[in-house]
Amino acid sequence: MDVTARPALPLAGTEPDRTEPWRELTAQIGREVAGPLSKALERVIHLTTTGRIDRSSLRELRSEIERARRAGMISQQLARYASKRLRQSHERLNLAHTLQSALAQRSREVAARGIHVRQSTRAIEVLVDPALLFGLINALLDWAIETARSVIDFRVEVMKFPVHGTIVCSFGHEPRYRNADDAEPPALDSLSWRLLTQSAATMGLVLRREVDAEHVRTTLEFPRTVNESIDGVTAIELEDGFGSSVNSKPLAGSHVLVVAARRETRIQVRDAIADMGLLIDFVGSVEEAIDFCADALPHAVVFEATLRCERLDDLAGEIRSEAPGFAFIELAEEGSAFEISGFNGQTYARVGPQGLPQTLPSALVFELSKSF
Repeated sequence: MDVTARPALPLAGTEPDRTEPWRELTAQIGREVAGPLSKALERVIHLTTTGRIDRSSLRELRSEIERARRAGMISQQLARYASKRLRQSHERLNLAHTLQSALAQRSREVAARGIHVRQSTRAIEVLVDPALLFGLINALLDWAIETARSVIDFRVEVMKFPVHGTIVCSFGHEPRYRNADDAEPPALDSLSWRLLTQSAATMGLVLRREVDAEHVRTTLEFPRTVNESIDGVTAIELEDGFGSSVNSKPLAGSHVLVVAARRETRIQVRDAIADMGLLIDFVGSVEEAIDFCADALPHAVVFEATLRCERLDDLAGEIRSEAPGFAFIELAEEGSAFEISGFNGQTYARVGPQGLPQTLPSALVFELSKSF
């Protein structure tokens, strides 16, 4: 079956009022939030009754809560993409490098799920919003690892006509149960797929999906591809000069780990970035941060200056060997300035406690954009 995907929701102001897509989406969000939370509640009830929980059940409890949280975050992103408030800033980006960066960032998570990723790429440049492209690739990867059996193939290539750059994702989708409690395998039309279709529509891309009994092939086509094959001249021009804005939530859905021993610091950081649409986790020590990053990497680490030590520097070195440019932001003890990483040999970006609600969001946008 060959399907050209349509956006999950009508874009604001583009179609007459249609309630059916919203009813379907609301029902699906309810299922994908309530399902894992119901299982989590059963485990909590068992825990309160017996006073015991084994390691396996604890891991499943965390997984169920994370799945429900992920569904809630996707619902927020879908509403944002369907609105008119999102402003895009188009830049010339290497499609292969961006894909490779995203895959490197999530290599631990993919390996922990028992999935092998293969890549075949060529240098192709496209004009897109950097943050939206990063989010799009992560949405594609989220959907693929939910449904793939064991191997995912990514290719970056050029269509012959029209001359458009593409990302092609292929995998086998035979049932792959996560545990004995799963009644059915993950659906191809999950919330992650809806987020992918809406992201592509927002960016003006063409998304196609071909499905047979055992395999899926998904193609993302980029109409605004830089073509320098004619006399070395770019065949398209950079236009639509929309500025980027922190208020448009360019990092929505990104995952930030906050390493802070003091409750006061946690509250300040949480309040400062509460409106950015981020997934936020807190740990109280460097050792806990190391354990947290063992299976899956966040997109950025924010840490108290008082916790900086050799173990943290080793963790940063290890992560950056896999994901160059990974964002580490140090919360200084005093001051109000934002100092970028790499300036005067500085290993980490640094923000002061004064004016944190303004400087920390800006620091996250700047530092994360360097890895897109």
